[in-house]
Amino acid sequence: MDRSRLAHHLERARITGEVATPRENNLAHIHRFLAGERQFDFGVELTREWDYESVFALMVDRAGLRPEADYSDGVDTISTDRCLDALELLAAAVGETARAGGRILFATGHPAGLLPVHMALAAAAEDQGANIVRQDSVIPVPDIGGDCREINRVWIWHLHGGTPHTHLGEPMHALLDDLEARDRAVPDLVVADHGWAGAASSRGLRAFGYADCNDPALFVAEAQGQLEATIPLDDDVAPYLYEPMIAFLLDRAGFSRSEPSAALS
Repeated sequence: MDRSRLAHHLERARITGEVATPRENNLAHIHRFLAGERQFDFGVELTREWDYESVFALMVDRAGLRPEADYSDGVDTISTDRCLDALELLAAAVGETARAGGRILFATGHPAGLLPVHMALAAAAEDQGANIVRQDSVIPVPDIGGDCREINRVWIWHLHGGTPHTHLGEPMHALLDDLEARDRAVPDLVVADHGWAGAASSRGLRAFGYADCNDPALFVAEAQGQLEATIPLDDDVAPYLYEPMIAFLLDRAGFSRSEPSAALS
């Protein structure tokens, strides 16, 4: 998969470039993150002081938000180059860990968007020798209810018969606590998003996370040295639009050379 070809697709699909997440939402989420709101901290533990100006500057630099401080509403942006650079880092880490027989945990708080991305990478990693964290017991999440479930090698939070979108870190904490309590090996690598990634990074695990431009917590975790890389992208487009990105990840990880299907045509 050619990088320039994927860049064109990402922008055409509005996964990067001019995206659907509006500027006013991005700025509001910075304030809510700094206020420590539970749905916006993503389980990230702050290790230094942050203010609005420093987080805004970080989001411009790492996510690609428009840099004009007085631009408060309208279309905002995500950096295609930043996304591609982070995808390269993620692919290399997954490929190296898989070939070494390492233990990898995949999880998502956006099952209607990113689940197929995680599933494809997890299946390929397992084929290459990775030990994927799979479910062999019921794992309740006591603080918020529901339980952790694994679907085709990817962990999600289940509640009342559904798989909700969640920013919360509690499901990851419950899963890791369960692994430790049963003397199961913690993962060598976590590939996740939302609170799953933030909570893993706060517990000192090697982790990568996908994040939208209204999700400052994971970019802060990366800046604090907790998260190895944050991949900026719109995290909830129609799943088929991620197919070329999946092909790119598999290719860069050394798992596959196959071309994606209709999403690029």
